[in-house]
Amino acid sequence: MSTTVKPQDKIEPPGSWTTMNTTSSKPPDALGSNVLSVALIGPVEPRRKALAAALASLQGSVTREFSSYPELDDVPRLLETEYDVIIVELDSNPEYALELIENICSASPVTVMVYSDQVYPEMLVRCMRAGAREFLSQPITATTIAEAMVRASVRKPVGRTAKKTAGKLLVFVGAKGGSGVTTIASNFAVALARDSGRSVALIDLNLPFGNAALDLGLTSPYSTATALMNPNRLDSNYLSTLLVKHDSGLSVLAAPDKYVSVQATEGGIERLMQVTRQDFDFVVVDAGSRFDSTSKSLFEAGSTVYLVLQVGISELRNANRLITEVFKANGVQLEVVLNRFASRALSIDEASINKALTKPAAWKVPGDFAAVRSAQNTATPMVLEDTPISRVIKQMARAAYGATEPLEKKKKFTLFG
Repeated sequence: MSTTVKPQDKIEPPGSWTTMNTTSSKPPDALGSNVLSVALIGPVEPRRKALAAALASLQGSVTREFSSYPELDDVPRLLETEYDVIIVELDSNPEYALELIENICSASPVTVMVYSDQVYPEMLVRCMRAGAREFLSQPITATTIAEAMVRASVRKPVGRTAKKTAGKLLVFVGAKGGSGVTTIASNFAVALARDSGRSVALIDLNLPFGNAALDLGLTSPYSTATALMNPNRLDSNYLSTLLVKHDSGLSVLAAPDKYVSVQATEGGIERLMQVTRQDFDFVVVDAGSRFDSTSKSLFEAGSTVYLVLQVGISELRNANRLITEVFKANGVQLEVVLNRFASRALSIDEASINKALTKPAAWKVPGDFAAVRSAQNTATPMVLEDTPISRVIKQMARAAYGATEPLEKKKKFTLFG
């Protein structure tokens, strides 16, 4: 039976408000190429996952899940992504959910839907007045949500893009194995997530022996290998199940815990980058010393590459070849990072270093073996402390997101940080 509202509730004219049940057998119109981006906000995981699964069955939708209600101050940042549909769970905190819906609808033409286990005429009216366009009563079938999405596609403003601008790609790669890429990349990603107030993902492509998650004290049953072995399944919803969260707010796609022979393809890596950049403002990649044919999508025009090396003949030689033959041709923004740098101990003068690199190094990270080893053994990011190494890495992160305020000033951690 369809959910109905009594006439005395003074609902708006037909077409402005829709309530949905789960028994409809009418097949939905195909969304076709009209891809809709969806934000699914639901504090209760089983309910949220059930709805996410229904959304995942639609070919014309791209979904990002949020496991808690955003602060009202975060609404403008949520709307920056220009989602076509925002679906909000009502039951966890109805009064706050209604206030959140009203804030969203007053600031954007986005279609807001509500889902709930309970249906009361009074609450239906309040949701409508707050600006919601659909009320989905659980359990929700794929047909039900598909019909609602078709209506949302009709409401979509002309010229509205389906996806936000791709997130910034920041690739850390070593001129030689053992240069310290993972230490710098993982700490950089933590600093970026803590201080920028933006969404940040770290992808460990240093296969098969990447240690980024280990350095951060994280374990995960899924890995980069899982994603690359299932490129046809890769979308926002599937990616979200593979990621593990660090306390800093950083999302991490770990390297495998066990040795896995991964037949990575250029198409698989390209798809992984595409989906991750669609969902995150910044995507940090630990590429190890990867320079095979499958890494082409990492070194595309517009990406920033941090070439990490120590001062030594072999590494300077490798760096020169990469800079002149690979990165210059691809048009990437290149920043050279001299790791474990100690000017007094150098046997090669700085002029010779700059000549080999064809440019001065952008960053010089001092050496401190004891501090690095302690951080690795305790799985504590160095950027959580104030040390010479952490100060350089935090400054690198600040430069990446364009910070202008003093280093000492801290931004509050938010849902999107």
